[in-house]
Amino acid sequence: MHLSSLPGPYGIGTMGRSAYRFVDFLQRAGQTWWQLLPIGPTSFGDSPYQSFSSVAGNPYFIDLDLLEQEGLLQKAEYESLPWCEEETAVDYGRLYRLRYDVLRCAYRRFAQNPPEDYTRFCEENSRWLPDYALFMALKEAHGGRPWNEWELPLKMREPQALEAARVRYREEIAFHTVLQYLFARQWYALKGYANSLGIRIIGDIPIYVPRDSADVWSAPEQFMLDENYEPIEVAGCPPDAFSADGQLWGNPLYRWEAMQADGYRWWIDRFRASATLYDIIRIDHFRGFDAYYAIPGQAETAREGVWRQGPGIEFFRTVRAALGELPIIAEDLGFLTPGVHRLREECGFPGMKVLQFAFDSREDSDYLPHNYPRHCVVYTGTHDNDTILGWFATAAPADTCFAREYLRLTEQEGLHWGMICGALQSPGDTVILTMQDLLGLGSEARMNIPSTLGCNWKWRAAPGAITDELADRLHHLTGLYRRLPR
Repeated sequence: MHLSSLPGPYGIGTMGRSAYRFVDFLQRAGQTWWQLLPIGPTSFGDSPYQSFSSVAGNPYFIDLDLLEQEGLLQKAEYESLPWCEEETAVDYGRLYRLRYDVLRCAYRRFAQNPPEDYTRFCEENSRWLPDYALFMALKEAHGGRPWNEWELPLKMREPQALEAARVRYREEIAFHTVLQYLFARQWYALKGYANSLGIRIIGDIPIYVPRDSADVWSAPEQFMLDENYEPIEVAGCPPDAFSADGQLWGNPLYRWEAMQADGYRWWIDRFRASATLYDIIRIDHFRGFDAYYAIPGQAETAREGVWRQGPGIEFFRTVRAALGELPIIAEDLGFLTPGVHRLREECGFPGMKVLQFAFDSREDSDYLPHNYPRHCVVYTGTHDNDTILGWFATAAPADTCFAREYLRLTEQEGLHWGMICGALQSPGDTVILTMQDLLGLGSEARMNIPSTLGCNWKWRAAPGAITDELADRLHHLTGLYRRLPR
């Protein structure tokens, strides 16, 4: 259940009342984990996996009512604005047009009397915050254009140009800095509340970052860019049965040799920040650390790519030596080589098992519950899957028949509840359920259809949908399969 999907009156889920109510729901339901998508500021396509920063928080999640309670906003400044037409869908275009004007009102009041801990926050986040705030200020000054289209001195980060920009745009820089302070203050209050009730947070970090990000702009030497900062090689997936051209993601690849030479400093900083934000980290596309697909930077499809060796176990040993043992879930879905399995096992990370992937009637599958190891995280589906009911409506009839027979599903029980029970009774030591499946929703509630734009990341729970009765039913099933916290 992503923050954006929480119900509420202002166009998108936030870290306010509905988030605290959701934590209460989780506790009543006997749950101990809340997994989120990445919480960074979103860019093109509104995907949380394409963020302007790998560390910053998304200002859309700052709760306006909490700012009003602190005296930073007045209700008249935001309460009656047309945030959305549908309460069950995020309208990112409206948010972009409306939200920042409201947040500027809060910033102006904040700037009149900053709290005592604001300076300390800036100092504690000095590794990334100044570059991020300057990057966002410059994007605003350039009409939102990507940094590779800025004038050469700023694009190349010439010191004199950067210093002049810090002076010229100091107000905008301060605005984005304050937004990160407000985000952090609300985030850690929410996380602290959840932790106090026995709920821990699983956060998600994408393996790659977008080209148009503060990360790439501020540290281009860490990425596969040429002397003009154009991508030499970019990320993606090779052609397969689902896509004749493969998937061209376009993220610049890492210069792993350069990263190794400086002790993986960039990654260690990133993991350090994530370990502060979350209780456990899910690494998206874990297989890329064993081997990754490299596509020429100017290619129009992923057909021309080649596989290259990733940093492997030495990378994780270096991170462990710097930060200690981090709790990590490895997203190891898709076609995997023996090398990926060895790397995950050497690291000791649990992998993922997705129940929707299990029921190919033509073959046995590692995703069938009787094949699960104890040390894994079981999912009914992920943000990239259809909902359970959507899957039953669209999958091959032979596959859905196999699922019905294997799990002994009945329409009376509800297909979604039957599959949820199938996950809960599996050997895996952790089970994650999607909120859409608990609510029994169909394809209209799907979060993402990979390789598509315009219709994704919008789903929100309807007001009043997350009830005590639902919590009690989930609590009963969690106890039935002996998964209640001890």
